[in-house]
Amino acid sequence: MKNNWLAAFQIAAVYVGTVVGAGFATGKEIVEFFSRFGFFGLISILMSGYLLVFIGSKLMRIAVRIKAKSYQEFNEYLFGKWIGKGINILMLGMLLGVTAVMLSGAGAVFEEQLGLSKSLGTFLTIFMSIIVMIIGTKGIFAVNTFVVPLMISFSVMLMVISVRMPHFIDQLLVIPHANDGWKTVAAPFTYTAFNLALAQAVLVPIATEIDDDWTVKWGGIIGGIALTIILISSHFTLIMLPDLEKYQIPMAVIMKNWSISFHWIYVLVIYGEIFTSVIGNVYGLDRQLKQYIEIPSIISVSLIFSISYFIGLIDYGQLLSYLYPLFGYISLLFLILLWMKPLSNVNKK
Repeated sequence: MKNNWLAAFQIAAVYVGTVVGAGFATGKEIVEFFSRFGFFGLISILMSGYLLVFIGSKLMRIAVRIKAKSYQEFNEYLFGKWIGKGINILMLGMLLGVTAVMLSGAGAVFEEQLGLSKSLGTFLTIFMSIIVMIIGTKGIFAVNTFVVPLMISFSVMLMVISVRMPHFIDQLLVIPHANDGWKTVAAPFTYTAFNLALAQAVLVPIATEIDDDWTVKWGGIIGGIALTIILISSHFTLIMLPDLEKYQIPMAVIMKNWSISFHWIYVLVIYGEIFTSVIGNVYGLDRQLKQYIEIPSIISVSLIFSISYFIGLIDYGQLLSYLYPLFGYISLLFLILLWMKPLSNVNKK
């Protein structure tokens, strides 16, 4: 698979699709970590972009070299056997929590943007996710390869509209008052740590399945660059929305204000991104549970969705604002150890 650019782009699409979940696609996560801090938020985004390229690529290359079949094996290699077991249990809880946020976000799209029942959105997401899970890895590749380019296209389109608006530069340079302004210093590290710690549930087994250092290296680089472009373009768009913190799905609100004809397509793209992250998380959780107990996938997936559904009954905005920053701080040790691990010292199995 030497110099296989198609496979590298598929890896990049899965990387982007896994990270761009309910919070990212709706804009709520970007507001929480970056955009509410104005110009300082842009600086944090650039730092996050570097980390997403460098650390994301390194994560997958290590996974290939140690032949890790799941994030359980990866964490035991990174932290040591006993600490790794504790970290894996913690990650299991975090993945369940984030899956709950994704399901709540899917419900919020149906409720706020389509005027339909939140429960309808949640159950439809669960039903379609189970179908993709039955198809397996090919299903994850197919969904991400279709949805991710659309997400990037819409993000860039909204950015172009924003940049051409009056007073854009003034808004870009604004540094609003925030009682927790110190968080903008920690944001690049907590944001990257949180996303990579959770994305490893998908990236580790898929990188090992590809089993080619060049492919996963460039998949990580391309995926990290694409994530940075989406972050910057979304930030440029969000800063033009007054009272951006009060909306559940601010990106869709902006699209609705600027182009009602594109609004419904964009809502579908947002939902598609939420969907890709749901199946990515559940895929990783299913693989992890099978390390502890041999049960059919349909049973483990049903159990995962049952737990996530009841957590996801909490309001989407509240759930994201509390859980995501908390998980970011918890994941910092993962980021530090991954950063410090010399790639040249990783022994190939």
